[in-house]
Formats: sequence, structure tokens, C-alpha cells
Amino acid sequence: MRKNIDIDELTLKKMKLISAHEKMSVKALIEKAVQLFVKSKEVEKYASLTDEEKEDIGLLVLMQEGEPTDTVPEEDILKILQE
Repeated sequence: MRKNIDIDELTLKKMKLISAHEKMSVKALIEKAVQLFVKSKEVEKYASLTDEEKEDIGLLVLMQEGEPTDTVPEEDILKILQE
């Protein structure tokens, strides 16, 4: 996906210096910066969740990892719930 952003001249010069030092293009540097920002916001948001909300997210992730065609007999589920 392409998005256009406006960057002031001073920041652009700094980014060019950093990109030269890191041996990557300015575009790649911006993409990396955005990914790091999004990741840090995710971590920040996760840290502010309650234990119940964290448990809900964990269950959601486990459900998404499961194979939808796999089935378990009802008796097995009831047996586990009774333990």
C-alpha cells in the first residue's frame, strides 16, 4: 500500500544521514520506523490491559491457531469440564 506523508526538511536531512549510516534507503528506514512505532504501541496497550482482557486475547489467539475442521466429541469436553 502506498501512502504519501509530508516530512519537514530538517527531519528529512536527518533521515538521509541515518539511512546512509544504516546502509538502507529512506523508504526502508521509514517503514522500519513505522513498524517499531506500531510494535511499541501494541506492547504499551497490552501492558495496560487487565488480566481478564489478557486472558480473552490469549483465548482468541488460540482459537485462531486451531484447525476449524478438527472436532472433539462432546463426551470428551464434558469429561474435561467435570475434572
